[in-house]
Amino acid sequence: MDLKLQGKTALVSGSTAGIGFAIAQGLALEGASVIITGRSEQRVSQAVDKIKHSNPDAKISGIAADLAKKEGAEKVFQQVSSTDILVNNLGIYKPKPFSEITDEDWLDIFEVNVLSGIRLSRQYFPKMLEQNWGRIIFISSESALNIPVEMIHYGMTKTAQLSVARGLAEMTVGTAVTVNSVLVGPTRSEGVDEFIANMAKERGMSPSEVETDFFQTLRPSSLIKRFITIEEVAAMVIYLSSPLAAATNGAALRVDGGLLKTVV
Repeated sequence: MDLKLQGKTALVSGSTAGIGFAIAQGLALEGASVIITGRSEQRVSQAVDKIKHSNPDAKISGIAADLAKKEGAEKVFQQVSSTDILVNNLGIYKPKPFSEITDEDWLDIFEVNVLSGIRLSRQYFPKMLEQNWGRIIFISSESALNIPVEMIHYGMTKTAQLSVARGLAEMTVGTAVTVNSVLVGPTRSEGVDEFIANMAKERGMSPSEVETDFFQTLRPSSLIKRFITIEEVAAMVIYLSSPLAAATNGAALRVDGGLLKTVV
């Protein structure tokens, strides 16, 4: 299927690895000109090289900037004046008992997971409205609805993203700009692989046994009973980035493996 992304520009935050990298790679394969971001020059260069190695025709570039900070966002704005597609993917998580989550923890995770996307959207959204075309996609989580007791501060940020995305969508009335969120379930990303390996070592289990136990005990409502792949998440995001997704706006679409039990 031709997703009609030739000639479009895309900026993907937090895209040197994991879901963000898969999204950037997929958009490049569809012909978009993609800008990836990360905090480290080395990581950005490695990600750009990896995409070019698998797709020599890819129109790909990178910017090293900490988008959790205002200064990092300003650095990106100086180099990227406008974009057709903005994917707010940057995010962190860390399990921690509620009573041990400090003020600094709350502020830090909010700035990374929420304010980074707000800053980028505030910069590029008005220009999308002016040109009467654009896509903004927030990478949220099923944790926005199923607040995880082991990291309540993370769940709070994912819920906040849904509010921001829906509010922006309300401002697109009568235009060809859309703003959506993606509710991602447990995904086999770089951090999850490390988590599984450490857990397997601690428990004297194999990685596959840890995965089985995870879905039996911590996420029993999952219908697929496995971690989602980063490519499966990227496929939804790439479609939402396309002109073919013009009628999907203000929505929170699920790539959660059937974990959420709500019908809609």
